[in-house]
Amino acid sequence: MRADWPELSDLLLDTDPQTLARRPVSREAVRAVLRQHHMRSAEAILDRIPGGETLDAATVDGILVRSHCELQRLSYEFRNGQRLMQLLGPLLEVLRSTITERPLRIVDIGCGMGFVLRWLAAYGALGEDVELLGCDFNPTLIGHAERLAREEGLRCHFRVANAFTLERNAHVFLSTGVIHHFRGEALTGFLRSQARVGASALLHCDIKASWAAPLGSWIFHRARMREPLARHDGVLSAVRAHPRDVLLRAARDGGSPLVFALFDGRPSPMPSLRTLNTLVGVKPQLAEAFRAKLGPLAARLEAFS
Repeated sequence: MRADWPELSDLLLDTDPQTLARRPVSREAVRAVLRQHHMRSAEAILDRIPGGETLDAATVDGILVRSHCELQRLSYEFRNGQRLMQLLGPLLEVLRSTITERPLRIVDIGCGMGFVLRWLAAYGALGEDVELLGCDFNPTLIGHAERLAREEGLRCHFRVANAFTLERNAHVFLSTGVIHHFRGEALTGFLRSQARVGASALLHCDIKASWAAPLGSWIFHRARMREPLARHDGVLSAVRAHPRDVLLRAARDGGSPLVFALFDGRPSPMPSLRTLNTLVGVKPQLAEAFRAKLGPLAARLEAFS
């Protein structure tokens, strides 16, 4: 596997970026991309998807739902909700002292079935003045997220939407396991868009690039996953994880009004102890107060710049 290989899940779903309408996906078009990158294992998974020349949307959605259910296990095992709450709690304290608008709106980009947002709603104790909204392009995943939140009695909402074209923008954007999907200029543009629509802060948690990440991911996914797509893309996600300098350079390019730092981003001789890092962006006037609110955790946050 190589960092320039596309994830198969990104090829099986095609959505118009303006209308969010789903577009047909040609089996041979997907196969051509896989062969271009010599992705034989992904091609074998494609061959096992039933149907004709145009991939059946319901079949693809079933695969994606099963994969997300299995990958939720990863979020649970790695305590992704707790990790984000370590930063989100102090950040909200700072925002409450500087922003008069209510509610404070947190938007989860690429939320999938909404595990992290539902965890925050259930256990985060964020306060009545906080609104939680999850956005994703896949209506099937959003439908499952809405159903689960309703059954669990949680105060969070989900929409099929482009997070950057909402009628009311976010104070905080966050994501989990999303930013490695963006490469090169697309990564810079993704981060720039959040500042352009007026966000005060962003928190993007993803796999920490290291020599151990692909091996550890392979062991975990072979042991815990049964869906071939989840196994394949889960390991490839670790291979595609952005090194710290790539993340920080992409965040700082393009004249963003935010300042950035990585939480748990420093290299470690024992990378298996800290498998995730979080890109943190805040308005410059909030940086010092945010660091102070972190208390002892501030030692794990690099200097903002």
